[in-house]
Amino acid sequence: MSLVTPRAVWSAERANGYVLDWDSGTGKSYVIPAAEIVGFVGALNAFNRLVIDEDTYGTDGHSIWENLHTAPEFDNDPFHVNQIGHPYQGSIYYGLARSAGLNYWESLAATLFGSFLWETAGETTAPSLNDYVTTTLGGSFVGEAAFRMASLLLEGGGETPGFWRELGAAVLSPGLGFNRLVFGDRFKPVFPSHDPAVYIRLRAGVTLTTSVANAHLSPDVQEQDGSLDFYMTYGLPGKPGYTYKRPFDFFLFEFTAVPNARTAADAIENLTVRGLLVGDKYAVGDNYRGVWGLFGGYEYLSPQVFNVATTNFALGTVGQWWLTRTVALQGTALLGVGFGASGTAGRHAERDFRYGVIPEPLLGLRLIVSDLAMLEAAGRQYWIVGIGKGASPHADEFGHERIDRGTVGLTVRVFGPHALSLHYVVSAREASVPGGGDRHQSVETLTLSYNFLGHTRFGAVEWRPEEMPRR
Repeated sequence: MSLVTPRAVWSAERANGYVLDWDSGTGKSYVIPAAEIVGFVGALNAFNRLVIDEDTYGTDGHSIWENLHTAPEFDNDPFHVNQIGHPYQGSIYYGLARSAGLNYWESLAATLFGSFLWETAGETTAPSLNDYVTTTLGGSFVGEAAFRMASLLLEGGGETPGFWRELGAAVLSPGLGFNRLVFGDRFKPVFPSHDPAVYIRLRAGVTLTTSVANAHLSPDVQEQDGSLDFYMTYGLPGKPGYTYKRPFDFFLFEFTAVPNARTAADAIENLTVRGLLVGDKYAVGDNYRGVWGLFGGYEYLSPQVFNVATTNFALGTVGQWWLTRTVALQGTALLGVGFGASGTAGRHAERDFRYGVIPEPLLGLRLIVSDLAMLEAAGRQYWIVGIGKGASPHADEFGHERIDRGTVGLTVRVFGPHALSLHYVVSAREASVPGGGDRHQSVETLTLSYNFLGHTRFGAVEWRPEEMPRR
């Protein structure tokens, strides 16, 4: 009778490098995700060719050769395809590579490979410069945040996460779910989070549009709508022993949806991902802790009357200051530059997008009063400097426009993790559209929400010895 147990076999496989070890890197694979990305691009191309448009996706040797010899240019695809579809597609490439054991930078290279393959062999149209940026960089930012959230979910299930944790992880990061399903023990070890300080908030509410200025471009603006929001910060500064050695050891993820939107493309009101790529923690006195460095971000805003999206890099800091024993002030200050686009959302047939460089300052503050309440305010500003595509068939023109977004909110805990909140958001755009004149667009909304909080202190991190541990 054999005395070799399954655990002994698993240990032997690990020793021989057949099972992924995140610390040493043994067991990771470059070949598997490369083959998966090629297969995914081929399958997506075949589906689009059969279902969507044979002319656009009917690639052959001639079209591939032409694309290899054609310089990338700005394309004319719908805004949501370029700014939502391509980052998500890039996150699939990224997740396949990351879950096979590759680190952030290696997975970023794999995402670039997938983007090049799609732009060259996935479509007959010329390669798209904006797609390269959003698929590769935006895809890596979205993909890493999704991979971290999925891994954290699995990690909470111990050595053998249950069915619902596996399903949730696969929804968050399809590449991770695919590799765990197909390759069994090879990629079963879960990425170690190193126990970050995490704050999670789920919010469901009713939004009232209190004011609209849109130059008669959108007569069907929704005056009342539902609102669903998921917010997460991972790696909040101040937790003793936690370090920032890997990209996205700190990140923020926020997703806001409006279920009653006119079209599926309008259902996403906000998608923001922002993570620390390179940086370190620091302290000032006994009551302040922070993290500073280079951040990478992807942002998509669609407040009914206009759209803006950017893939960006920023220098800045995130920190927390204990003002008193029970009152904390958290803040974010970033100054960055990105590449993206903006345009009018009122007429989907009108492609008045402006692609270009986007400088962006961002400031945010959150005043946390013990377990009782949180007052928050944030502001972002986008300057889009670049090529504007006309509202009618005019030549492209160089120009600029400005978009401002401000948020103020109050959240009050009712009991346990349950809270109520009131948020006011104003979004405004000042633009000049080639062939369309000046556009002064703005929308103001007020949202009353129920909140389920993943942290009874609204995310305040405690590091003072006499208070530890309290979460």
